[in-house]
Amino acid sequence: MGQLTPAQRRVVLTLGFCGLVSAADNWFVSPALPAIANGLGVAASATAIVLTAYLVPYGLLQPVAGTIGDRFGRLRVLHVIVAGLAVGTFLCAVAPTLELLVAARVVTGCFAAGIIAVSQALVGDVVGPECRGAAVGVLMGVTFTGQGLSSGLGGIICDLVSWRAAFACFGALALVALALLWRLRLPERPAAGETSVAGEKGAPSAPFLVRAARVFLGPHRAVFLVACTTGVAFLGVYSFMGTFLAERCGLTSTQAGLVMMLYGVMCLVGGAVSGRIGMARGALGVIRVGEASGLVAVLALAAVSATGAWPPALLAAGALGLGYILVQPTLVSLSMDADPAQSGLCTGLIGLGVFAGGGVGSAVGAPLVAAGGYPALWVAAGALMLAQVAFGGRALAAERRLVAR
Repeated sequence: MGQLTPAQRRVVLTLGFCGLVSAADNWFVSPALPAIANGLGVAASATAIVLTAYLVPYGLLQPVAGTIGDRFGRLRVLHVIVAGLAVGTFLCAVAPTLELLVAARVVTGCFAAGIIAVSQALVGDVVGPECRGAAVGVLMGVTFTGQGLSSGLGGIICDLVSWRAAFACFGALALVALALLWRLRLPERPAAGETSVAGEKGAPSAPFLVRAARVFLGPHRAVFLVACTTGVAFLGVYSFMGTFLAERCGLTSTQAGLVMMLYGVMCLVGGAVSGRIGMARGALGVIRVGEASGLVAVLALAAVSATGAWPPALLAAGALGLGYILVQPTLVSLSMDADPAQSGLCTGLIGLGVFAGGGVGSAVGAPLVAAGGYPALWVAAGALMLAQVAFGGRALAAERRLVAR
């Protein structure tokens, strides 16, 4: 972030912390599922719905939240949704049954849906297109550091206290994020006539679904379709890692969470280096490196399945985090070119593809594991990643050539 001013850097890091809280609020649940199952007296496999209950509304409502941010002001919208995230997380801490916990997770996911999309659009407003890719990479690196680190912290709290205490702790972090947002002051926009960070100028008159469909299915559609497969493969795999390490390797919630913390560390590393990779290889090169890293993660998990030894899971967690953080922010940056006047909608559609795809991956993965065990899940994920490399990369390259004409 050397090219950013101190005010711009403050915006990126503050929004990154808000994203970190939203990612942590969801992903600490993966290694906590066995503890939740024991506490509520249900089967461990049945608790996978807790992940889906958050991810599906989190993905589906991102375009809506992004559009609301375009219309009414991104910082103002962030105040509301971070407050809702805190309230929803505290409700999860006191839910007495699985059904009510799922309902509370749906509510939390609905409020949290816009944090990533609105933050990405706001960063794009503040820093400008010349260093947008690097700034979004840092934003997402900080955000998904929370995804990895929360696995270890959440596991420790679950083992030492309870899963309810873990939810309460992450609710408190959401209140801290809200306080930081209230203190945030945005720098002036450098160019006149562009979409204002306080609201949208000249809002399109077409209905929301029509505008969303035009963007999603327009000339940049390959970006959004690759986002869908990224969510299914990367987030789908990650959502099962905690339970997999507990069942196959006998790790506790704390031990599985500590292994999965490497995901967050590599997210932070990947966010820092994505700009350099982009300068050397271009945006498509960043995506290819990320997809290759995802394949390494799947192979490492297959090795854990074959041997029952947990050390290859360290490589899997790190490679999965690095791969995801290289692919997803690059897609976000590319999506903003689809319609610069509706950048919140564009980034929200990426969130829709990625996080709803993650929910689909979690839902589809459960019957795959039931039918063929975890090896069947890793084979399916690897096949999807290979297809994304072969066909998605080709489609992105063709799209870039078409748009450049």
